Amino acid sequence: MSEIVRIAKAVASNQLARLAPAVYVRLTGQTGRGSEAESAADIAAYAHRCYDEYFDKLGIARPAIEGFLDGKSLLEYGPGDLPAVAALMIAGGAPQVRCIDRFPLVRLSPKNVEAMQALRPGLSLQARQRLDGVFADPRHPEAGLRAGCIDYLVRPGGTSGLRHEIDLVFSRAVLEHVDDLEASLADMVAAMKPGALAIHLVDLRSHGLHRGNRLDFLAWSRPTWQLMYSAKGFPNRWRVDRYRELLARLPVDVLRLEPTERASPAEVAQVRPMLAEPFRALDDEDLAWLGFWLVFRRRAD
Repeated sequence: MSEIVRIAKAVASNQLARLAPAVYVRLTGQTGRGSEAESAADIAAYAHRCYDEYFDKLGIARPAIEGFLDGKSLLEYGPGDLPAVAALMIAGGAPQVRCIDRFPLVRLSPKNVEAMQALRPGLSLQARQRLDGVFADPRHPEAGLRAGCIDYLVRPGGTSGLRHEIDLVFSRAVLEHVDDLEASLADMVAAMKPGALAIHLVDLRSHGLHRGNRLDFLAWSRPTWQLMYSAKGFPNRWRVDRYRELLARLPVDVLRLEPTERASPAEVAQVRPMLAEPFRALDDEDLAWLGFWLVFRRRAD
């Protein structure tokens, strides 16, 4: 009976997210960073960590970041309720960041404004001045972001529709949530200029939706999972093999694809008899991946 109740509740909330996404966001209090309580300082520290890890994985040393970002147009998928990483990219030297999301999450609440101010310590004077410039009125940051500096786009499908405009694409724990991964990757590559880079941290874990084994959320059939979770931004459950397959069809060169965490052999063996299609065909290595870093470059047409 508990499984029936779980399915019924999940389907009902999924329909709410599909038909009234703003209401769903308000009722659930989504931020795009998970559900744990966090202070303004926590938010700022998380943004700095994301920023540092992106450039570490791209192989760009800190003294070279400003030169790398100078004149470049950036695109962030799924910035959450506060584009703090985008703001650090502006502080670092990028003139423009466009942010794309499926839900209208962004809000300059008092805590989020405080978090933006908490980004400042450790930045140079010039970087602080650029950071101030992300606001339409730096004296009243709650009034909103400056158009043309950070632009926040809300699209039901989560795709940008841009063409050959972007030099760097980035996201963190976002691609595992998109409803149509093939369309999202195709949109991303279409938005990129030849030679542009993309960097993503992908989290393949259950996001709290497993029961015992960390992989047992792969036992639900795809139609049932779609009914329960497709409109809410919950994991799409695609594994690393799907990313490889889709990237192989696109004009990109994969520069880095490395796991961040793996399930144990015991977990893989225990869950294998339960797996739904299309996960049954996965080999043990791919099934074990619980997340990965992905870096690729767009080839010339």
